[in-house]
Amino acid sequence: MNNQPPPGASNALTFGIIAVVTSFICCGPFAAIFSFIGLSNAKKAESAYNANPEMYPAGIDNVKTGRILSYIGLAVAVIMLVIWILYFGFIIAMITSNLGAENF
Repeated sequence: MNNQPPPGASNALTFGIIAVVTSFICCGPFAAIFSFIGLSNAKKAESAYNANPEMYPAGIDNVKTGRILSYIGLAVAVIMLVIWILYFGFIIAMITSNLGAENF
């Protein structure tokens, strides 16, 4: 019996993990890119599984986990992007309104 996961299942899981880690550590846009790649791989793996489920009895759990992690990475990346926009918007507003500098 063939006990191998669908093609792309491990890639979906790997990119999902990378998306979550990069979104929390440093780079929101890179996490979004990894999330999209992970979601694409999860879609390919799920379509391969749905086409022939008896050929791939194991590994659909990796596809589901990779999809969930990719969505989490994408959500955190979007939240971090909004926070960065608000943060730098506040700094620019303080500089341009002359409230951050001393009055001469």
